[in-house]
Amino acid sequence: MKLLMHICCSNCSILPLQHYLRAGIDIRGFWFNPNIHPYTEYSARLSAVEKLQAIWQLDIEYLDAYDLDDFLKAVVGKGQERCAACYSVRLKKTAETARLMGLDGFTTSLLASPYQKFDMINEIGRETGQRLGITYYAEDLRKGWGLSRQLVAEFGLYRQKYCGCIYSEMERYRKRRS
Repeated sequence: MKLLMHICCSNCSILPLQHYLRAGIDIRGFWFNPNIHPYTEYSARLSAVEKLQAIWQLDIEYLDAYDLDDFLKAVVGKGQERCAACYSVRLKKTAETARLMGLDGFTTSLLASPYQKFDMINEIGRETGQRLGITYYAEDLRKGWGLSRQLVAEFGLYRQKYCGCIYSEMERYRKRRS
């Protein structure tokens, strides 16, 4: 099986990459994250993924376009539904790219994080796959989050402190002030 895995960051991708490679799945990474704010955060996460790629000799495709305007158009005014819009933007681009590459399916490293909305991601992934005619592959790897954190520390990779979007950044720092 040949899969394209959307990579949100090195923290979330390290365990799925290891898992799929050990399972004999031909996995390719795909960096596409117009949601990450500010640009310095985007750059830090991108650099960490590039460092992981060099350490493990990974095959990663980069769509390094900081399309913050397009992302904001997709999520502004959506309140709690903004996460669905964000997941949708990234999974759609991943599915389209996997199909263009002639791969069997697509997945996302978001499924490894206990901080993401697992069921929502899977629903959007399945719907996107059906709509675009490519298989969405989902596996729950959240139990390995501790190992992910350990590997990230071992490799000296950047570890972010919020989901990525301007709203999650605001919520994180708002909670700290309370």
